[in-house]
Amino acid sequence: MANGIKDKVAILGMGCTTFGEHWDKSPEDLMVEAFVEALADAKIARSDIQAAWMGNALDDINVGNSALPLAHALRLKTIPVSRVENMCATGSEALRAAVYAVAAGAVDFALALGVEKLKDTGYSGLPLRTKGLANDLWLPYGSAPGSFAQLAGAYAAKHRLNGEDLKRAMAHVSWKSHQNAVHSPRAHLRKAVDVETILKAPMIADPLGLYDCCGVSDGAAAAIVTTPEIARGLGVANPVTVKAVQLSASHGWEMQYGAWDGAYVLNTREAAKRAYAEAGVRNPANDLSLTEVHDCFSITELVTMEDLGLSEEGYAPRDILEGHYDRDGAQPCQPDGGLKCFGHPVGASGLRMAYEIYTQLLGRAGARQLGKVDLGLTHNLGGAPFNSVAAVSIFGRLH
Repeated sequence: MANGIKDKVAILGMGCTTFGEHWDKSPEDLMVEAFVEALADAKIARSDIQAAWMGNALDDINVGNSALPLAHALRLKTIPVSRVENMCATGSEALRAAVYAVAAGAVDFALALGVEKLKDTGYSGLPLRTKGLANDLWLPYGSAPGSFAQLAGAYAAKHRLNGEDLKRAMAHVSWKSHQNAVHSPRAHLRKAVDVETILKAPMIADPLGLYDCCGVSDGAAAAIVTTPEIARGLGVANPVTVKAVQLSASHGWEMQYGAWDGAYVLNTREAAKRAYAEAGVRNPANDLSLTEVHDCFSITELVTMEDLGLSEEGYAPRDILEGHYDRDGAQPCQPDGGLKCFGHPVGASGLRMAYEIYTQLLGRAGARQLGKVDLGLTHNLGGAPFNSVAAVSIFGRLH
């Protein structure tokens, strides 16, 4: 019987580029930058890597949708390389593949790398059908802000929230990310913004204003994974280990069965439930030291706090406004600025989140370093609330 992967895989090294508008760099440039940092951190040779997975979702760097650009750019000689894509969970999907390969005993060292040159595609976040992306990808459910605005409306209706109260809670989510990003040197948007400015910003899709939406960014992030035994043999006495990696994909229930109220994301709840069981987390509101969640929009983070079991249903707005998820709160969320301010190059985001948890666990986060960090969680949400794929991963130390 399967018993999960808890503590069967260690993260030996990670790398992450600055996220932003990299007009002067190719996707290959960004891949190399993230990989070089990860390789130096891991302190192994390039030739030690035995398999690699590249996460890439929307740009046109693939050769026949393969991972050959990764092998070429990184000079990964004759090893198996694979390209994966799972909407906004693409980076986490690449990490999941590498982790499973090591946990299965198929390889000793595996690479996961996510990359996206989203700015080059012309994607604005508000595409028209067949417009706005180099590969003519379009969103069959309308615009991203429009679909998540529906989540906000359903949440407010279910919990009988005054619209202005919900907007103020969402504004605090965005304010927090902007405050945190000031101390995050690789973040795309590093300017603090006050709550009133957020509330008075132009409306994008009611109730989501400009500051409720994450930006469009380029970037790459990478992880090299191995077994804890090998990590210790290389001199890492107490390595960062993977406690759980879980993914849940919609089977159409939300749109086809009429039972969903539109105020939560089922797949986040399912992935979280499985991840907690795999990691042995019994009380996430107490056990998790920090989280990096998929705040593509401020309402997404708010709802995710309940979907992850960190806030009771209907109480996330209160917890947010009371500072529970602030950097100096009881359970910090997005200490690096999140998707909102660090940026969201789709293929890289899941690995960027893992990079922040890894950095915090090792005490390397500088001005944004939190206090005692035992367990960290990452959460990705791909697609729309009513047709999504969710990934939840948990990381900690071996002891």
